[in-house]
Amino acid sequence: MASSHRSSPVPRPGGGGRDGIYRKERDSSSPRSRPPVRSLPDVCPKEPTGEGRGLCDGPSVVAEHDRWTVYSSKVNLPAALNDPRLAKRESDFFTKTWGLDFAETEVMPSFYLPNISREDFGPYLQEMAQRERIHERCKMICPNKDDVDAVSSITSNHGIAFHISIFMKPNFALEDPATFNTVLPWSHFNSAGGKSSRDVASSKLLQEKLSHYLDVVEVSIARQISLRSEAFFHAMSSQHELQDQLQETQRAVAILRGRTAAMDRVMCQGPLRALRTALARNNCVKLHNKLKLMAAVHQTQPTVQLLLSTSEFVGALELIATTKEVLQQELQGIHSFRHLGSQLCELEKLIDKMMVEDFSMYARSDLNRSLKDEPQVLEKERLESLVFGLLRQRKLDFLDIYSDEMILAAKAIVTQSVAECVLHIEEIDTEVVTKLADQMRIMTFPQWFEVLKNVFESFLFFLQRIKATLSVIRNVVLEVLDSNQKNRLLEESGSAVSGQEASQTSLVLQGEAELAYLTHEGLFISDALNEAQQQQAAARDQSSTVGSRIQQDTGYSFQLLLLCVFRCGENMMPTELEMNRVINNTQELLHTASDVSHDRCVKVLTARAKDGSLERLSSAEFVCLSQAVEGFARDTEELCGRHSVSLRGALQSQANRFVHRFHEERKTKLSLLLDNERWKQAEVPAEFQDLVNSIADGRITLPERKTPDDRKPTEFLLINGQKYAVVGTVLLLIRIFLEYCQCVNDIPSIATDMLTRLSDLLKHFNSRSCQLVLGAGALQVVGLKTITTKNLALASRCLQLVVHYIPIIRSHFETKLQPKQFSVLRHFDHITKDYNDHIAEISAKLVAIMDSLFEKVLSKYEVKAPMPSACFRNVCKQMTKMHEAISELLPEEQTQMLFLRINASFKLHLKRQLSRLGVINDGGPQHGLVVVDVAFYTGNVQALKSLERLDLNMAEIWEQKR
Repeated sequence: MASSHRSSPVPRPGGGGRDGIYRKERDSSSPRSRPPVRSLPDVCPKEPTGEGRGLCDGPSVVAEHDRWTVYSSKVNLPAALNDPRLAKRESDFFTKTWGLDFAETEVMPSFYLPNISREDFGPYLQEMAQRERIHERCKMICPNKDDVDAVSSITSNHGIAFHISIFMKPNFALEDPATFNTVLPWSHFNSAGGKSSRDVASSKLLQEKLSHYLDVVEVSIARQISLRSEAFFHAMSSQHELQDQLQETQRAVAILRGRTAAMDRVMCQGPLRALRTALARNNCVKLHNKLKLMAAVHQTQPTVQLLLSTSEFVGALELIATTKEVLQQELQGIHSFRHLGSQLCELEKLIDKMMVEDFSMYARSDLNRSLKDEPQVLEKERLESLVFGLLRQRKLDFLDIYSDEMILAAKAIVTQSVAECVLHIEEIDTEVVTKLADQMRIMTFPQWFEVLKNVFESFLFFLQRIKATLSVIRNVVLEVLDSNQKNRLLEESGSAVSGQEASQTSLVLQGEAELAYLTHEGLFISDALNEAQQQQAAARDQSSTVGSRIQQDTGYSFQLLLLCVFRCGENMMPTELEMNRVINNTQELLHTASDVSHDRCVKVLTARAKDGSLERLSSAEFVCLSQAVEGFARDTEELCGRHSVSLRGALQSQANRFVHRFHEERKTKLSLLLDNERWKQAEVPAEFQDLVNSIADGRITLPERKTPDDRKPTEFLLINGQKYAVVGTVLLLIRIFLEYCQCVNDIPSIATDMLTRLSDLLKHFNSRSCQLVLGAGALQVVGLKTITTKNLALASRCLQLVVHYIPIIRSHFETKLQPKQFSVLRHFDHITKDYNDHIAEISAKLVAIMDSLFEKVLSKYEVKAPMPSACFRNVCKQMTKMHEAISELLPEEQTQMLFLRINASFKLHLKRQLSRLGVINDGGPQHGLVVVDVAFYTGNVQALKSLERLDLNMAEIWEQKR
């Protein structure tokens, strides 16, 4: 059968050839026509058909098989890729030729093709819907063409049909007669009955052609054998020669084996026996050492118990670590020690707990013992051992235990200090008053202040002890850190020496390696080399073990303890970063101790201040409290290097309350003084003059109280050569703001608050004095009949005295403030401006008084005899009274300036009156009379004290001639 995809030739009536075989005609002019393919030479005779056409023009098995095209393919590409006969699909089917990017690359959609959706087919579907319905109706009416062709084909082929499904069966076998008869229906041709002579001729022709194909195949096989006969006979002759050579080789190998066996008997067996004996001796020695090591390991647990009974935690941990290392390296796999490792781990955990408990007990006993009589560090060696053990086990949180015990001890210090003081106070019944806070509130201030000082002193001793203990811990950590760094440097320097030692020991190791090579019976030679190296390491370890045993027998000291820790457990020690963190934690713990001490002192302070007793303290008492707190804060800051703010904050809170009460008391006192002030000049006691003199000397403080002297009071207050006539309220005001300054000296932290309150006090004095004098409030409050010019001048002079001291107060507060707080000093500038405005208003009031008098008197002025007129006499009389009222109160310069303003007002009113009267400067009789009155006025004014050289400039009363 041909391998082409075309169907087998079927006899047709009236075929295209004489042989009765139907052939598809070829168009020679078609571009797809294939060129003729040369076939093998045909050795069969030609058919007796009477034509010159040979058999080679018929179907040939060889030629038809080689004539392959794409149309000859029977399996598509998906079928080849999914071949079930392959165990595993080739993963690189595409990529091995075209690269990895072929299968992984994503193809981007074309930008030139639009996105097609179902809506794009809408017009087409609408157009074809009618045609489809017509087509469906025609299909139902007309028969199927394929069915008609199938029926006609079955009829034309005489009922012969090949079922393709038979070839797809899994049990298809052509040698089976039934299958063969189905594929080639010979029964159709051989069966009798109903067959024409035409069918018999066709079957005979088919049998002849199959016989011809068989002959062609046999001829081709014979020809191929004849062409390759020489190579076949040459291969047979080569096979005989190869057998001869193998026999010779076999004889040579036998001779060589005999000689090798003789050499082994004579030269190798004896030396090897000696080497094996030496190796067996070495193994026995190692076994003996191993047994001794096992005996020593067996005694680990009793030894650890003995060390723990003497609190030798570091020695016990070292022994456990050494034993675990031996179990892992030397005694690994020993059945009797299979549980010892877990037991040692549990024992190590137990030691950890014991160390933590022991450290907690040490901290408790150290912090709760007496603060004054015993040394600062309790059992220094024990503390060092505990710290070493905790560091070795990486228990770096042991400082938290110390911190908790420290907090409890700080609470006990306060309780103990209060209890000791209460025992000496008979007024407090501890059975009735049980709470410490209540007991402290019952105490008087001196008693409570004594308790507070005892608490401060106890906490200072407490912090000193904590600092000493933490210094020991810090030194231990530094020693460990320094030793760690030294060991690292030694390792780095030893790496260079190890190269030289390796070259020296290379010969020894080479000999031992050869011995191990010869005597080793394992699978790998590397195991033998490792055994030789382990023997050298075991010898060195044995020497170091002996040295460690000597150190253990001689006892532990600080240096030996450090060496032991790093000899066996340097890998278990904390890293340098962790060590530095522990050092930082010690410093933080000291800071925490300072904060805790301050917090407990705050409790004492707030317990006393709960009922407001601290607000009711006198200035001296509060200053004593502030100094004590500042001293304690300063001492703790020097001791611990920590600026704790809790106690200062509590004191600042109490100071704010104290300042508020202090200010309210003095403000109330000043208000009472002003409400009772009659605004008359007061005598100045000698102590106030001394107070003013001390301020002038730069001492902004309250002088100490002196014994009463016999000096008489003076009428004026002398300040820098100037006289100040004052009222009694201003004298007390000076003392009040000195008290403010004194508080700032004693408590610098309240400077800002005190400045604000002092500003408020000065503003209150200014506003209240304005209401009483300028606003005439004193008429109702005090019962004055009227506000005289003397009252006004005296108020002005008092305000000037306050203005004089404002810059001095500002400079004093400026020295107590921080540079960032200087902005609050602007309050003094505002106060100075308000006071100056008030002084100016009083001066304007004095001028206004005279101005109204001039308007009233000069409105009745007439130019007629007698001269001087009564009007001018009245004016001069009032001017004299004004001068007498203010000349003793105001300084000369202010008096002159005031009378210049009064004179200007007088000239203005006189000028208006003369203008109404029509008197002009024409030298007439009326002009002469006015000149006489003006001369009288000028003489009286200039006759007053301090106004002799006053230029009145009376020529301005006349209008200029037009």
